[in-house]
Amino acid sequence: MDGDRLALAEAFLQEAVFQSRAKQAAGAALASGASAKPTNCGLGREAAIVLELSARGEELLRALFAKPLAEPELARLDAVRREWIERQDQLDRDRNHFLKAFRQRHGFDRRAYTPALLAEFEAGLADVNARADRERNEHAARLLRPVKDT
Repeated sequence: MDGDRLALAEAFLQEAVFQSRAKQAAGAALASGASAKPTNCGLGREAAIVLELSARGEELLRALFAKPLAEPELARLDAVRREWIERQDQLDRDRNHFLKAFRQRHGFDRRAYTPALLAEFEAGLADVNARADRERNEHAARLLRPVKDT
């Protein structure tokens, strides 16, 4: 698969996450004024899903597909984006939970960590980040599976 197109597809997926996160942040800000219980991970209770394309999203879509796509293919792309937004939300929660648990056990000041403890911290964070990179790449590849142009 063409690496440039794959990178564009990953950017297209991340743009959907950015749009959704803006909505999620607004919802969390509104909920914080209410009597909502905190979730302790900073992300709210669930992923917000925004599938409307931003200007950047439209630009990336045109770069990915030379011809306009028919409705069934647009619906397929939306399904992949929705799945990725939800999965990215879970991966971010996993990262936040790892950080919280590690810091509660060992403190917040990384300068005070022993070399072994610092290596454990960095390995745990690298593991979560590698999963996110791998899964974003897999979703991007799914996005690029042959489509039927109109």
